[in-house]
Amino acid sequence: MQATLASTHLARPGRPVVVARTLAELAGPTGGVVELPVRLMWSSERTFDLAEPDDLLWLYENVLRETTRADDLRALIDGRTLCRVWRRLNLPRGVRQAWESRHRGLQTA
Repeated sequence: MQATLASTHLARPGRPVVVARTLAELAGPTGGVVELPVRLMWSSERTFDLAEPDDLLWLYENVLRETTRADDLRALIDGRTLCRVWRRLNLPRGVRQAWESRHRGLQTA
C-alpha cells in the first residue's frame, strides 16, 4: 500500500506531509524501545522507550513531521495508539490538517 502525499499540506517549507491511506495499515510497535534512523531524527538521542508517555509522543511527532516514506509510518506508528494520543501531539498545522483531512476520526479522537 502506498501513502498519500498531501501536497497541499506541508510539514515544513518544501516538505509535503506523508499520510497513510488507512490507520489499520499502521502496525508499528506498541511497547519496548525504538531507535529512529538518522534521517528522521538528527540528534544523538534517537532512542525512545514507548512505556514513557513523553517518549511516545516525541517519537510520533518526529516520525509524522519528518518522514518522506510510507514505510516509516507503517513500521513506526501504531494506528490505535495514534488515535489515542492524537490530541496531545505537538504537530505543525500542515501535518495535523493533512492527517485529519484524510482520517476524519482523528478530528474527534
